[in-house]
Amino acid sequence: MIAMFFIILASGYIWSIVMVMIITMLVYREVIQIAYHSAKGNLRWFKTMSWYYFITTEYFLYGESIIYYFKKIVMVDAFLLPFATHHRFISFVLYVIGFVFFVMNLKKGQYRSQMSQFGWTHMAVFLIVVQAHFIVDNILEGLIWFFLPAALVVCNDIFAYICGFFWGKTPLIQLSPKKTVEGFVGALICTLVFGFLTATLLMRFDYMTCPVTDLGASAWSNISCEPKNPVFTAAPWKLPSLIRFMLKFMCLTDTKEVWIAPFGGFFAIWIAPFGGFFASAVKRAFKIKDFGHSIPGHGGLTDRMDCQFLMGLFAYMYYQSFIKMYNVSVGTILALVINNLSSKEQLELLERLQTYLANQDHLATQIESVISKAQNLLSGTA
Repeated sequence: MIAMFFIILASGYIWSIVMVMIITMLVYREVIQIAYHSAKGNLRWFKTMSWYYFITTEYFLYGESIIYYFKKIVMVDAFLLPFATHHRFISFVLYVIGFVFFVMNLKKGQYRSQMSQFGWTHMAVFLIVVQAHFIVDNILEGLIWFFLPAALVVCNDIFAYICGFFWGKTPLIQLSPKKTVEGFVGALICTLVFGFLTATLLMRFDYMTCPVTDLGASAWSNISCEPKNPVFTAAPWKLPSLIRFMLKFMCLTDTKEVWIAPFGGFFAIWIAPFGGFFASAVKRAFKIKDFGHSIPGHGGLTDRMDCQFLMGLFAYMYYQSFIKMYNVSVGTILALVINNLSSKEQLELLERLQTYLANQDHLATQIESVISKAQNLLSGTA
């Protein structure tokens, strides 16, 4: 399974996105299945409505991402432009259709159960579909923001189990009796070390750090991005006196600073495990051992992904708040021009841009024929 993950990761951005979408669908199916069986299959249209809301949510979220990241493609396509311009209204109408259908199918004697299942579906949409979509956005911002958070969660789980198995004595939380304080502390130390080493290694590869411009690119493609985000430039960190003394004692060298790259390892250690605790509470509420049986010996996919969704959301918020470089792009300007300027104003802008490029000696000979064609099209539609 690990080998397959790395193969998909190296095969290209699009395959990583497809992998996340498939996992999201399978996890959503497991969670909806639990509620369906708890109602003993007596609710009308429950499965149909659950999947309708899943598809509607996916349409809205992925549409938002496509419009945001690929404006310069979507905004110039005659077929896609109306969908892009009215995307949010279309998504809202789709949701309202589902809501009206649900209300029309309320059945006397089942109101309480139907309302409970309606709330369960929305909870599943929010905690699974919405959070998983942020993971896709992380991929589009650079594979490192997808791989590193996922790897930190896996590392934390592995070392929490190992340290807890050998030294665990003190229970950590009542929801998960097998979790111990010793395992938590051991995982904390190991995950911090793993995070520093992995972040420092991954930031050397443009395939991992560059935002996506070509979905078909793979690890073997010639990928580069300029300017490169400063966060991927290693910075010196002055060691505390105690650590300097320990290194000097063990290595017989006086090390004053080390070169590191920042990362979100602390969240993977302190907060992400609570996604697992929440999943444990859900299983106890429904009196089940596992969410499914899709992974032999490990339960369902939900049992393995419970911390990943929360960690993916954190990575997105962390990146957008502290890391992302907000540069004006061709797609951004194109969207402003198409949505806010009339046809005459667009033509005036094109002519002024032609004048500027000509004055700067950047104007290619083909631009004259392009402008002539644009003028003919505008005059023909007037």
